Amino acid sequence: MTAARKKQSPTADTLRWSGWTDTGKVRKNNEDSFLGLQFDAREVHRLGKHGEASTQHTDFAFAVCDGMGGAKAGEYASRIAVEKTATLLPRSFANSARGLQSGWADVLTELFGEVHRALVYLGGSYEECHHMQTTMSLCWFTPGWMYFGHIGDSRIYYLSARADHLIQLTHDDTHVGWLFRQGKISAWEARNHPRRNLLQKALGGANQFVEPHVGAVECNSGDIFLLCSDGLNEGLFDENIAELLRHGKSARITAKTAHQLVDESVKRDGRDNTTALVIQIG
Repeated sequence: MTAARKKQSPTADTLRWSGWTDTGKVRKNNEDSFLGLQFDAREVHRLGKHGEASTQHTDFAFAVCDGMGGAKAGEYASRIAVEKTATLLPRSFANSARGLQSGWADVLTELFGEVHRALVYLGGSYEECHHMQTTMSLCWFTPGWMYFGHIGDSRIYYLSARADHLIQLTHDDTHVGWLFRQGKISAWEARNHPRRNLLQKALGGANQFVEPHVGAVECNSGDIFLLCSDGLNEGLFDENIAELLRHGKSARITAKTAHQLVDESVKRDGRDNTTALVIQIG
């Protein structure tokens, strides 16, 4: 957190969150993991699958990871990523608060780099972890702002209370995703492309460099953010997701919101592990 942001003293927000994951209809194990943290420069607390709290005295972080690799390597990779994040982000936050870092972008870039190096080391040290890798999409909430970091093809969506339309904040780190962003293929073609799940970037594996996509969004009351693994998008189009999230905007999200998203996606497809983590600004 930078000194300039501290002087602004933005109004604290109330956060409501709901998370759920499902193995799906085909896979035998779940390679997705998700995380909720409440922390400051001194303490860190794990959050349950749903809840409500204020950002007045602490920051919050939420992450979704989708692991890949043979045997159970993908499962290990996603779990290691969230465990490392739970340890490293609060520590980096404390350093930033003391002025040892230049800001949130550096904190997130450093965090992704540390997780990547840990996965590469473990992948080279243990046969069962060979070539393991994972995606990671992370949202960091502090009064008035949401900072995000991302790599892979998990996604972060933003449903603004003001504009009332769903925005995908992150880019899919795939060649198919690049083709779509360049206007070379349609959304339908991207969704049905046989190579849509082949990643160009991930944490761990044989990837030499990590360049996460980082950004910031100013938060307003009623805004909703969704973190999800690509399994959710296999079963639901963006308009389906927006429709389900708008039910939360009419009142507020509940403990069942993420569960409903995941269940609907698995019902329509279910070929992959499916995870959703929904956060609403109060």
